Amino acid sequence: MPMTITEKILAAHAGRESVSPGELVMAKVDIALGNDITAPIAINEFEKAGAKKVFDKDRVILVPDHFCPTKDIASAMQVQKVRDFATRQNLTHWYEGGESGVEHALLPEKGLVVPGDVVIGADSHTCTYGAMGAFATGVGSTDLAFAMATGEVWLRVPESIKFVYEGKLNPWVEGKDLILYTIGDIGVDGALYQAMEFTGPVIEGLSMSQRLTMSNMAIEAGAKCGMIAPDKVTEEYVTGRALRPWTFYASDPDAVYAKTVVYDVSKIEPQVAFPHLPENTRPVSEAGNVPIHQVVIGSCTNGRIEDMRMAASVLKGRKADKNVRLIVIPATPWIYRKAMEEGLFTIFLDAGAVISPPTCGPCLGGHMGILAKGERAVATTNRNFVGRMGHQESEVYLTNPAVAAASAVLGRVAHPGEL
Repeated sequence: MPMTITEKILAAHAGRESVSPGELVMAKVDIALGNDITAPIAINEFEKAGAKKVFDKDRVILVPDHFCPTKDIASAMQVQKVRDFATRQNLTHWYEGGESGVEHALLPEKGLVVPGDVVIGADSHTCTYGAMGAFATGVGSTDLAFAMATGEVWLRVPESIKFVYEGKLNPWVEGKDLILYTIGDIGVDGALYQAMEFTGPVIEGLSMSQRLTMSNMAIEAGAKCGMIAPDKVTEEYVTGRALRPWTFYASDPDAVYAKTVVYDVSKIEPQVAFPHLPENTRPVSEAGNVPIHQVVIGSCTNGRIEDMRMAASVLKGRKADKNVRLIVIPATPWIYRKAMEEGLFTIFLDAGAVISPPTCGPCLGGHMGILAKGERAVATTNRNFVGRMGHQESEVYLTNPAVAAASAVLGRVAHPGEL
């Protein structure tokens, strides 16, 4: 029976020869992930159910990253609860302080997720790991609690949509623009509970960093996961960092898809998602004059070292507009150190930037850059819902790091080619 990559991974983890879209399965979990917002709830449910031990101390990973370094007493109490649980359970992978970072950048970097895995996380952007050929999806805290106790999760097998990207990328266009364009085309409900499978020669040419960016935002189209079949790029990425053996899965040539969508990327400019949905996209050249007050470069979408380099290439020798607060957030301690060693911090500081420790902070309106009433921000993050980064009457415009950097310099939503 021909199957997609998603179906193959789920079949293997359900102990089945094959599965079909719509079936409910119990699947073995390779990684169960929680953060400082979701893990405390999962811990409560874990204990209410009478569970004593996690199914595997090496496979339950807790990363406090949303309100950390803790911003107030409430967040400190949240983290304390998670810390105490991790200590009691003797978890191998508990990250705090200078060891912690944005979870969806940290796990791939440390080799904790490998191709062929089933990963569930109580965070919607867990779908990031689909870029590595893993089935990864966000779940609720009760599902996380069940998985922490049993090592299993129930799932409905999603049908798949194949997205094929052909043609030649234009200057300053990268993975972020491809996924914004795609969401703009199909809408925020265009792939509800479906697997988005990104394929084609353009995807094959993308770095792992850009692939992670694309899969990260699959949830913004309502998708269950965002899959990219592993290849040489994947193998180069996991070799030397993966903590476990991996399995490469690929869709069969005659696998059945709900539909296939083909894009000619040569027609795609750098994109910007206007408030207040990621589907509200348009080419940056059509943005018009949108004055801004803040730029945020970071997050699980675009806080990796390649993103830092791209932003620095635009900012080098330039200063942010006097009316713009520029905030740069390397996503992990390794990225922070690497950016420092490469001299990127000097470029950012010369441009007038604030350099934050790794945190999700402003992306979810937590801390480290909250917007006031009427303020506008350009951000490399993944959501621009009403009030996402602060006041309900603030606005967030989503872009890639180069557009964000150019916008910081010009004080408005801007194309890097304008500099």
